[in-house]
Amino acid sequence: MSFGSRLRSAMDVRGQLCVGIDPHPELMDAWGLTDSVFGLERFAMTALEAVGGMVPVLKPQSAFFERHGSGGIDVLEKLIAGSRALGALVLLDVKRGDVGSTSQAYADAYLTPGSPLAVDAITVNPFLGLGSLDPLIDTALRHDAGVFVVALTSNPEGALFQRATTVEGRTVAGTILEAVATRNAGTQGLGSVGAVIGATVGDIRERLDVNGPLLVPGIGAQGGTLEDVCRIFSSVLPNVLPSSSREILGAGPSKQQLHGAAQAAIERFSGLVAPDS
Repeated sequence: MSFGSRLRSAMDVRGQLCVGIDPHPELMDAWGLTDSVFGLERFAMTALEAVGGMVPVLKPQSAFFERHGSGGIDVLEKLIAGSRALGALVLLDVKRGDVGSTSQAYADAYLTPGSPLAVDAITVNPFLGLGSLDPLIDTALRHDAGVFVVALTSNPEGALFQRATTVEGRTVAGTILEAVATRNAGTQGLGSVGAVIGATVGDIRERLDVNGPLLVPGIGAQGGTLEDVCRIFSSVLPNVLPSSSREILGAGPSKQQLHGAAQAAIERFSGLVAPDS
């Protein structure tokens, strides 16, 4: 099955929620863990055991594992394997983007079966040019994996670039979303090329119907709400994958409380409907 098909099936069964596994040093400290490989593994495995069997997607933030060197990467590999064992798709938040052979090397690392870091999908950065993503997207589609292209982000400084107007009169974000839609053209069901659009970006004039999934970070601790999601994405709500990290992880280290926080979020975003429905 394609990534889009697997994601649709997972959301139909487990609801529309992506839980980020972001081992911030501050969160690890709040859990009573040391900022070390040992603490990292305890944090990641506790979160996995608490929520991995109930949500459709887990999204590890690669940087928080990379900062611990080879030991951190080893923990990330264990987390990927454990997520799959519990039936959760793995979306690795790496935001890679480069050109030529380097882009292909990233694709080999994250999207090629047999790689120790192979996952179901990754986030990618298009700001070296949309063509720079071709090796990543082509490899993903060849192996039934997926990519989520950064389009509109929650950080306020992102608008300077993402809302800038091209010579054709469209915003940069609009151009990115058009490219995503083109990649998904002709796909039966949900496409495997998605976009990243923050829940706190305000009103959106750009095209959202890209026939692919929309990863929506910024929920909870960053200020995004259910009402924001329903308002901004009213025309494409079945394809929305809200993502929450700190709001849920802050309930730890108790597995029971982590489970409860994730369950509450799943229920909050179940049956997303437009404001006038």
